[in-house]
Amino acid sequence: MPRWRAGLHRAAPALGLFAAARLLGMSALALWAWHVGRSPRALLATSWDSDWYIRIAAHGYGRTLHWPDGAVQSDLAFFPLYPGLVRALTTLLPIAGGTAGLVVSWTSAGVAAWGIYAVGERLHGRPTATLLVLLWGLLPHSIVVSMAYTEPLLTAFAAWSLYALLTRRWIWAGVLALLAGLARPNGIAVVAAVLATVALELWRRRGRADRRVWAAAGIAPLGWAGYVLWVGVRRGDPLGGYFAVQDGWTSRFDFGIGALKFVRTILTRPMDLGFTMAMVLTAAGVLLFVLLALERPPLPLFVYTAVLVVITVGGSGFFESKPRFLLPAFPLLLPLACALRRARPRAAVTVTAALAGLSFCYGVYVLTLAPMAL
Repeated sequence: MPRWRAGLHRAAPALGLFAAARLLGMSALALWAWHVGRSPRALLATSWDSDWYIRIAAHGYGRTLHWPDGAVQSDLAFFPLYPGLVRALTTLLPIAGGTAGLVVSWTSAGVAAWGIYAVGERLHGRPTATLLVLLWGLLPHSIVVSMAYTEPLLTAFAAWSLYALLTRRWIWAGVLALLAGLARPNGIAVVAAVLATVALELWRRRGRADRRVWAAAGIAPLGWAGYVLWVGVRRGDPLGGYFAVQDGWTSRFDFGIGALKFVRTILTRPMDLGFTMAMVLTAAGVLLFVLLALERPPLPLFVYTAVLVVITVGGSGFFESKPRFLLPAFPLLLPLACALRRARPRAAVTVTAALAGLSFCYGVYVLTLAPMAL
């Protein structure tokens, strides 16, 4: 049996559990959506950022919104790989952009789950890897995995790039990091993981590493840096143009000052449940990162996760979206997966069932009841 097929065979139970979790979550959303007279497909395919991606796929870049408060939101803030794939599907198949977006996202989610399993199996064995995939599919905000969003695409490239680094497949690691950098702004975390691992390899070998190691370091940043520079040139400021676009969306890195101010607001004033949940989930992510660091994971996983956590916690703007930004940080779930593997079966089942209930209910809430963006 080919090695990839054997790996897929081993991952099949985990992928089945992941598919069941997401199908149940989407079923809960569909039942409630029909109850309130809304379309489940529209909620999954055209909500919030999904609409921007579908418009880019259909018409290219060039849309800018000007708001009464002076905010200027340009579609150049959205990286090009996802809308490019949507455009390719709508060109080849007789389907609408929203449907194509869901096909890309659902396919990416399956590939991501397989990659997460591969990483977990290499580090901790099959039972822990299966639990890791299931936990990722049952996160409270995992409804995003089923939407026309870019997080599944980034996670797929990230998981397999990390696996390539763990197995010393340098060229694959670099190419997948390049693609991750074209998928989302925080794809820079995959690039950082590749560069840090290359630096460690060069230090160990006193600079006498294989040419493939050097090639990985050269390839990895091309996607992210290429798009940022392209936007900068288009805006007349090669180095700062993209960040000016992000500033128009109130997205900037301020070392967490804006986030702390918003947390104070949440704690002192009545706020929508979505903001409170965002605070709780982000705090849980930071705690899980501390637990992960104490276990001394391999350098690629540590750097990748650290960069995602720093970007999420240190960035300002769209506080309610912070849990979504942490969705690709699947290594955060390793301590919990290891704990569940060691727990008694009844306790593990109870925790998993409670997490499933929270995931399904919260997914329904954020797409049909919550007033804030996801």
